[in-house]
Amino acid sequence: MLIIYIDGDACPVKEDIFRIAKRHGLQVYLVSNSRLNMDVDENVHKIQVDSGPDAADNWIVEHITIGDIVITVDILLADRCLKNGARAISPTGKVFNSSNIGSAKAMRDLRAYLRETGIAPSYNAAFSKNKRSQFLQALEETIQSIKRTS
Repeated sequence: MLIIYIDGDACPVKEDIFRIAKRHGLQVYLVSNSRLNMDVDENVHKIQVDSGPDAADNWIVEHITIGDIVITVDILLADRCLKNGARAISPTGKVFNSSNIGSAKAMRDLRAYLRETGIAPSYNAAFSKNKRSQFLQALEETIQSIKRTS
């Protein structure tokens, strides 16, 4: 059964994911380092992990399987999940795959270098309605694609 895993600490689309998962009858694991004070349906499982580095990422990688989906802004986590045969989508709707994950990791490293040297600002752009719409479309298309191939 298809499961959606959310790297939950900074995910701006949690409620959208819950709604889509419920419509499709899917289970969701919301994995976080901090306690999440939110009411969720019975198909959503809140998992609180230790506060150690990469604890949430490691939990997700240990549990995700072929055909599951991870929602994350963490490109390195997306890469690890892809290697397990899962799908990976950012909250902005960027679908990661074996063809584009290498360049995404390279851009991540370049941005980090530019921030460290002071060449580039260290702020994140605001989350827009357009990004939410792109995410919703990407998630729906990914779910449909997985259902067609199973």
